[in-house]
Amino acid sequence: MSKQSAAAGVQPGEGADPRFSALPSRPGKIIGVHLSYLSRAEQRGRRPGRPSYFLKPSSSVAAGDGRVERPAGTELLAFEGEIALVVGTPARRVGLDTAWDHIAWVTAANDFGLYDLRANDNGSNLRSKGGDGFTPIGPKLLDARTLDPAALRVRTWVNGRPAQEDTTAGLLFPLAQIVADLSQHFTLEAGDVVLTGTPAGSSVVVPGDTVEVEVDSPGAGRSLPAVTTGRLTTTVTAGDVAFDGALGSLPAADDTQRTEAWGSPEMARASTTAGSKELHEKLLSAPVAGLSAQLRKRGLNNVTIDGVRPLHPEAKMVGTARTLRFVPNREDLFAAHGGGYNAQKRVFDAVGAGEVLVIEARGEAGSGTLGDILALRAHARGAAGIVTDGGVRDADAVAAVGIPVYTVGPHPAVLGRKHVPWEADVTVGCGGTTVQPGDIVVGDADGVIVLPLALAEEVVDAALAQEDEDAWIAEQVAAGHPVRELFPLNDEWRARYQAWRAAQ
Repeated sequence: MSKQSAAAGVQPGEGADPRFSALPSRPGKIIGVHLSYLSRAEQRGRRPGRPSYFLKPSSSVAAGDGRVERPAGTELLAFEGEIALVVGTPARRVGLDTAWDHIAWVTAANDFGLYDLRANDNGSNLRSKGGDGFTPIGPKLLDARTLDPAALRVRTWVNGRPAQEDTTAGLLFPLAQIVADLSQHFTLEAGDVVLTGTPAGSSVVVPGDTVEVEVDSPGAGRSLPAVTTGRLTTTVTAGDVAFDGALGSLPAADDTQRTEAWGSPEMARASTTAGSKELHEKLLSAPVAGLSAQLRKRGLNNVTIDGVRPLHPEAKMVGTARTLRFVPNREDLFAAHGGGYNAQKRVFDAVGAGEVLVIEARGEAGSGTLGDILALRAHARGAAGIVTDGGVRDADAVAAVGIPVYTVGPHPAVLGRKHVPWEADVTVGCGGTTVQPGDIVVGDADGVIVLPLALAEEVVDAALAQEDEDAWIAEQVAAGHPVRELFPLNDEWRARYQAWRAAQ
C-alpha cells in the first residue's frame, strides 16, 4: 500500500459536525498511547518495555480555538500536547516496513485528562480522558507522504509560555512500531486517530488558562519542506454542574493523583503554596534580609546560598527550585556523561515557568556552568532565574538575556575543565546550603535564600509585618528619637506603634 493511496482513502473536511472539522470524518476509534517518550518516562520514574494503549470516545473530539470545561468539584485537569496520526487506509497485521504507508495525515492534539477521576477508572481512562472536548485536534492536517516520521516535533505553550517540547527522536517506540503493533490486535480503519503520547512537561491547568499545541518538522528543510499544523488553541473554563454521587463515582484528588497530574511531588506541593499568586506577590515584596531574620527565629540558620552575586542586582527573583548536580571532572566519566544530550542540557530544556534552576558546582569557579545559549533557553522556557555556585561563561551575553542569574563570577573555560553534568531533580548543595526540588528560592541584591515550602506563608507574613514595623521605627529615628528604646521597641513604644497600626 503506497502513501499516495493512503492519503486518497479519505479526504479532510467531509464531516459536517464542527467538532470534526479538522478531520476527514468522525473517527471510529481514538487510540491513546500511555508512556511513549523517554523524557516523560524519566519524569514518571518508570520506563515501559512495550507500548500500551487506551481508547477515547470520538465524542471527546473538539475543533481548535475552542474551550474545554473543568467540571465543577475537580482540580486536576492536565494537558498533554501530542502528535496525532490519522489513518488513511485500513491496516491489519502490517509490518514495520509498510505501517507508515497507512497513515494519511499528521496533526496536533491535546489529550486532556481529569486526574480526579483517574483512580476510579482503574487504568481504563474512559471517564478521566473521555469527557466532551477532552481531545482537541487540528487545526491543519499535514500530508504524511511529505513527512519523515522520525523528524517530527511537538510543542506546547500555556498562557504563551513554553511547557513542552520534544521530537519523535525521543520516542521509546517509533511511530511505525505503534501502528504495526496496534494492527496486530484489530483493524485500524480509515479515519481512526492514534494519539502517540506526550513528552515531559504535562501539568495542571485551571480556568482561564490557554493551552496551545503545534506539530511541525523543523529539520525537514534539507530534503523535505518544513511544514506546521499551526497552533491548536484551547481555553479552560469552569464548569458549574457537579457529578451526581448517586449515579456513580465522584471525583477525588489525593497526593498520588496530584503528583501524577502536576508531574512531580515537588510541583504538586508547590501548586498548593508556591503556586499561589498571593504568596508570590508577598515574596516579591519581602526582602531576603527580612526572610533570613524570620527563618533564624525559627531555628534555620543555614538557608542562604553563600558566595553568589547577581548579574542583575536590581531584579527580584522568586520561584520554586529545579536542581542540577555536577560532580568533579574525571575524564572517563566526562566521556560517558558529558557529551550529547546530557543532564545539563536536559534540565535546561525541561525547566518550567516560574522555576529557579539551582546548580551544584561545589563552589568551583574554575570553569563555566552555563553560557548565553543555556540562559536563553531558560529564559524562553519562562524560568524565574538561575543560581550556580560555579562560574558563568559569556557573562556579558548572559546578563544581556535579562533572566536573573546568581553566580560566583565569570570564567571563560568550558564545563568539562572542572565538572561532569551528573543528574537533575535531586537534592543538591549550592553555596553551602541544601536545596531540594520544590523549595522556594528568593533572591535580591543581598543574596539568595531558600525557604522550606511548609514555612513559606508563615515566614513571609512575619517578614512583611517586620518590614512595616522597621519602617515606622526608621521614621521615629529620623525624627530625632534615640534607638535605645526604639530598636527593639520597648513596651511604651510598642504601644505607640500598635496604636498607629490600628489607625491605618
